Amino acid sequence: MKAKEWTVFVLLGLIWGSSFLWIRIAVQDTGPFTLVALRLLFGLFGLLAVMKYKKLPFPRDKRTLLSLAIMGVINTALPFTLISWGETRIESSLASILNGTVPLFAIIIAHYWLHDERITLARIVGLIVGFVGVVVLVGRDFDINSLGGNFLGQLAVIAASISYATAATFSRKYLRGQAPVVQATVPILAADALMWLSLPVVGSLAPSLDAPNHFPTLPITWFALVWLGILGSCVAYILFFHLLNAWGVTRSTLVTYIFPVVGLILGIVFLSETLDWRLVIGSALVVSGIAVVNLRKTPQTTPPDKRDY
Repeated sequence: MKAKEWTVFVLLGLIWGSSFLWIRIAVQDTGPFTLVALRLLFGLFGLLAVMKYKKLPFPRDKRTLLSLAIMGVINTALPFTLISWGETRIESSLASILNGTVPLFAIIIAHYWLHDERITLARIVGLIVGFVGVVVLVGRDFDINSLGGNFLGQLAVIAASISYATAATFSRKYLRGQAPVVQATVPILAADALMWLSLPVVGSLAPSLDAPNHFPTLPITWFALVWLGILGSCVAYILFFHLLNAWGVTRSTLVTYIFPVVGLILGIVFLSETLDWRLVIGSALVVSGIAVVNLRKTPQTTPPDKRDY
């Protein structure tokens, strides 16, 4: 494992680790569909600027463009909307736990879809240990009674986790070798177009899904949207696809385990929250789980399948 990839991993965790907070803030002032559409618009501006700076051409191959468009749905438009809508009904602490299931779904999907992402005992143990760490970390803010709360909100975040896991595997199989900037830009372009097209439909047929269905009015909301767009979508997706190309599906999706670590550390640093045993024990379990999964690379026993590229 190269130091560069570990740096990307940590940086990605720092950026995405606070996304749940900013989503929670923004969704109070504007509906989840509008939130996602605006967030992706800011992210698209950033990605197009990077594409122009690097002088990267857009793909012309129809199969590649179709694959990237599919990624726009299953890796961006769908999970972003599900999480944003889900957080209107459940607390961000519960959302963090449910989002931590991404690697658990990813290891199963990748095992049956990719020749070089097999389930191993070390990976299973590492994923379970890390997930327990996630539960411990958010334990102080998690109310067991919330499990009996809004079932649809919980189901939405779980569905988003499955969508993320499927998308990571799909990208690894059909888009391996594409530049990370291209893998980020074209899907976000497709996803944002889909979101803007869906807004009038949602507004007329099911306005409650995008309540409050108006543009943001508070400065803090616009700040959250710019942050979610430029850092949470533009920069983070470039980092994630770089990591996905280098590490594979299971290892890359482990980044979801460090989100609660980042959230609690930010709370201690900026909100003067108390450092307690949960942060120490939970962080230790998360780091241990990540270490076990990355302990050693599974040797490749079968030749690469050209269909994986």
